[in-house]
Amino acid sequence: MLLPKQGFHKTYGLFTTNYGSVDNEFIPIHETEFVRVPDGIAHFLEHKLFEKEDEDVFQKFGRQGASANAFTSFTRTSYLFSGTGQVTENIETLLDFVQSPYFTQESVDKEKGIIGQEIQMYQDEPNWRLFFGMLNNLYPKHPLHIDIAGTEDSIAEITAEDLYLCYHTFYHPSNMNLFIVGNMDVDSILQTIRDNQARKPFEAAVPVKRRFPVESGDDLVKENSITMSVSRPKAIVGLKGLDELPEDGLAKLTYRTSVQLLLQLLFGDESDNYLTMYNDGLVDDSFSFEFNLDRGFHFADFSSDTDEPERFANQIMNILIRADKSTELTKEKFLLAKRRMLGKHLKSLDSLEFIAQQFSGFKFGTATLFDLSKVIDSITLDDVHRVRESFIRPEGLSKFFIYPKET
Repeated sequence: MLLPKQGFHKTYGLFTTNYGSVDNEFIPIHETEFVRVPDGIAHFLEHKLFEKEDEDVFQKFGRQGASANAFTSFTRTSYLFSGTGQVTENIETLLDFVQSPYFTQESVDKEKGIIGQEIQMYQDEPNWRLFFGMLNNLYPKHPLHIDIAGTEDSIAEITAEDLYLCYHTFYHPSNMNLFIVGNMDVDSILQTIRDNQARKPFEAAVPVKRRFPVESGDDLVKENSITMSVSRPKAIVGLKGLDELPEDGLAKLTYRTSVQLLLQLLFGDESDNYLTMYNDGLVDDSFSFEFNLDRGFHFADFSSDTDEPERFANQIMNILIRADKSTELTKEKFLLAKRRMLGKHLKSLDSLEFIAQQFSGFKFGTATLFDLSKVIDSITLDDVHRVRESFIRPEGLSKFFIYPKET
């Protein structure tokens, strides 16, 4: 997918596979039985693809006036470059290094120490531990609760053969998306991509078969906590989506946007709920909330540093459970929230990096980032009340705390 943006100097390219940290149980290509691979292998594979037998990919991009990076999420892995020139060369480099895996057991074993240090670093990061503590409450069986990088024990099990197995299963072009945005000649770039892919032999596309543990509402952990070296307690409330989502992509995008509007009305900076909690000293500027909807799961989380973590969590839960009677959900406030959301969205489209990252991460069928304006415009207050009724359920709520260690 190519999006020309005349007048911009930079060009961004993202090459994304529909494969992330939760995809650890699947049927490999050419096989018939499910296998279970070590946790963290998608992130490990992302690291190793940059290493080649005879070249340094980062140096090659650098010689071509570009910077490169990659990231792994729960459901995708993306490789990217950004630069102001040599667009054709950078696109070819992006395609070639991702589509030419080179793994040896020696290099894999060396990488284990590097990623092990990264895992230790995140284990010492309180906000990271807070978030995954909440996920462990909401999804105790689903691999969503496992750190994207895995654990030191799980990565110790990874072999070069494991990496090739995952690569050949999930890195087929039929499971991938290439998105280029910026200053470009579309016809020339399109021909470059076609010629590049035509030179490479690809097997026939086979749909990927994944398997995930079955969870019920009874599996959800209502409350948990840990202690860490923090100066103030931290609290987070999670709300697990228990309702079935629409299959249609545009309807799913409408659902997500409606929930985001609902949460903005209830907890946004302009809401009476937020101002009351702030004036009471219950929250400070560390307070945040987010809604995540992706392949196979959706949830919201609300967190803050606070001297009264239990009271904070109970207040958040009360606001959610009593949202049907909330004075925040008025037509006037709703229209204002829609205008703010639309304005923020349109402003963000001036950022090529935002467009590239968001577009590649969309999981809404044929609906894209550029359908969001009309989706926002189409949503009514009744839509917001419908998602409130289906999404906010007491049995989907959980809380997690980090308390300071006693000295």
